[in-house]
Amino acid sequence: MTGMDVTERVLARADANGEAALERLFALLRIPSISTDPAFAADCVRCAEHLAQELAAVGFEAKAHRTPGHPAVVGHDRSASGRSALFYGHYDVQPVDPLSLWQRDPFEPALDTLPDGRTVIRARGAADDKGQVMTFLEACRAWREETGSLPIPLTILLEGEEESGGASLPPFLREHAAELKADLGLICDTGMWDSETPAIVTMLRGLCGEEVVIHAADQDLHSGMFGSAAANPNRVLARILADLHDAGGRVTIPGFYDGVPELPEALRRQWEGLGFDAAGFLGAVGLSVPAGEKDRTPLEMLWSRPTAEINGMGGGYQGEGFKTVIPAQASAKVSFRLVFDQDPHAIRTAFRDFVRARLPADCRAEFIEHGSASAIGFDTADPAFARARDALTAEWGREAVFIGGGGSIPIAGDFRRKLGMDVVMAGFGQKDDRVHSPNEKYDLDSFRKGTRSWVRILGALAQRPAAS
Repeated sequence: MTGMDVTERVLARADANGEAALERLFALLRIPSISTDPAFAADCVRCAEHLAQELAAVGFEAKAHRTPGHPAVVGHDRSASGRSALFYGHYDVQPVDPLSLWQRDPFEPALDTLPDGRTVIRARGAADDKGQVMTFLEACRAWREETGSLPIPLTILLEGEEESGGASLPPFLREHAAELKADLGLICDTGMWDSETPAIVTMLRGLCGEEVVIHAADQDLHSGMFGSAAANPNRVLARILADLHDAGGRVTIPGFYDGVPELPEALRRQWEGLGFDAAGFLGAVGLSVPAGEKDRTPLEMLWSRPTAEINGMGGGYQGEGFKTVIPAQASAKVSFRLVFDQDPHAIRTAFRDFVRARLPADCRAEFIEHGSASAIGFDTADPAFARARDALTAEWGREAVFIGGGGSIPIAGDFRRKLGMDVVMAGFGQKDDRVHSPNEKYDLDSFRKGTRSWVRILGALAQRPAAS
């Protein structure tokens, strides 16, 4: 029986498992594994143990490993021969705030029907990343149940701190490098090019996260008694943040663009050929005018240009009613998405120098680090990329494309730098999944066809090269 015949049998098995697979996903989604909030630490442990049991049920030798933070789940099944792979996903999720904007309990998953007729899975973590993780686990389950084994040697690594900085993962990779080493990395934490076209992400931006706190008086002050005479941290911080960009949208931090080359012409033409609909991209979220660098296209800004974004601000009274107070401190969280050879550590230092240079008398700045990662790109000459692209094309009926990614997945860079692996990043998220927002969803088709896609990819990776 040919490899193609076997894959068709496994696809049929995945289809037959559809309802049970959905129930298994729902059970995972009900666990509120919010990694950034200590109140949910026990739930993160429970989620890790749940996944270790799921891996064991699929035939993996699995364990939830303790770390200084949340557990890391590792499963091995190396019984097959051939080129080995390490699959990565994360089980932690973002906080649900503001809860009032959710249509239902974020951790009570349900199927919804959208106005366009699509059926979606509604829950926190449905798209990021529990639904995506389960597409891979269900593909492994189908291979195991139909053939008795997996097509290639596999290790699965599921972490619990991706949404909260991932401080425990780099040392875990160093300590377990020999155990995790494989020939190829696989990640399912990305999305489709459009609703019908699958994609493999070959480059990702890096990230640098900073929190700055401006301190002035040693207590909150009555604005009638101290207004204008006392430094106001809110006003100081607002001026500093406003200085981050010039009128053309460029970041003004000295040295910020060091390591950022112009986009190669061949890559520019390839991206232009994708037919990106900038108006539709912004229109889908109620906007119409690109707000970044005036001389760059939206796709350039998303994939090949760095950013400085203010993600949160606070200072003074923000409760009901009104309170005339000059706060003792004000804070902001600022993230930098990095590209090409930008050094996140140099960016962090430059930002802090930028803030300090703008501090007036009687004010001081405190800085809190929130993780960093360099940008990463992969050479698609590895045959695994072509095989994965062909497998995706066969499943979705549209030619899969290689694209850049605007987000950051630090583990992809760690796989390259610490474990020496190229990484195929294939995911099935849609642009309207509301990731990190209230009412997050994952298309039911993304879950089911995502599972079938991984069945095909695993089968394709197991193929031996043709004899010359």
